[in-house]
Amino acid sequence: MADTKFITYKGFPLVRKGNEIYYGNMSDDTVACLNVMSTHKEGDLEVADKIMVALMRTAKDIDPLQAVLKTSNRTNLYDALDVANIWLTRENV
Repeated sequence: MADTKFITYKGFPLVRKGNEIYYGNMSDDTVACLNVMSTHKEGDLEVADKIMVALMRTAKDIDPLQAVLKTSNRTNLYDALDVANIWLTRENV
């Protein structure tokens, strides 16, 4: 099987599908899910201005509602990734 390469930020992989960004290793106990709730235009770019960050367990045998450990709202992608990075670093030691 081919070794898949992902874009990383501070050592954790990033995977995006639509307005959802998953940050972290799915083989770890937790992963962060960043959901872009709204955007605005800056020139030709769409920029996220409301992002919900959730720290979630990756175990397959738990109820999805119990999988969410923490949530937070941020106003830009950098702050959302920074919070997610802190949570993942603390949880997956």
